[in-house]
Amino acid sequence: MASYNKVLLMGNLTRDIELRHTSSNQAVANFGLAVNRRYRTAGGEDREEVTFVDCEAWGNTAEIMAKYLAKGRPVFVEGRLKLDQWQDKEGNKQSKLRVVVDNFQFIDSRGGGGGGAPAGDATQGRYSGDDAPSRPARTPAPVHHEPVPEDDIPF
Repeated sequence: MASYNKVLLMGNLTRDIELRHTSSNQAVANFGLAVNRRYRTAGGEDREEVTFVDCEAWGNTAEIMAKYLAKGRPVFVEGRLKLDQWQDKEGNKQSKLRVVVDNFQFIDSRGGGGGGAPAGDATQGRYSGDDAPSRPARTPAPVHHEPVPEDDIPF
């Protein structure tokens, strides 16, 4: 039986990216993504739900994301689902679903101070693990995305 594992998400970072290195000096970045969904109920009431997703990126992708993105910034990620399983200190089985990022794309390009795309860079960049940071992708149609209020972030 064939299988396919592909995830496409656009949302806002819920925290600054945590960049670490393995014992073999491989970069790994961990971050949270808040994805908003707006909809209207059958009764005509506007509602919004937020889904919080844990993500990880490796190698050059991890380093670029950590350098240019910060809490609250919108980003588009492409990757795959991965199920982590472990036993806690009490011996109970635990599991967590996360997205392993293969590629990402900047959604906005605020110039100046920390956590944004490079100052003066008006294009949206798309990067994968082997891409150089100077290779921009085709610019998609503009996307209007409201940031998640800090009160809505559960941590």
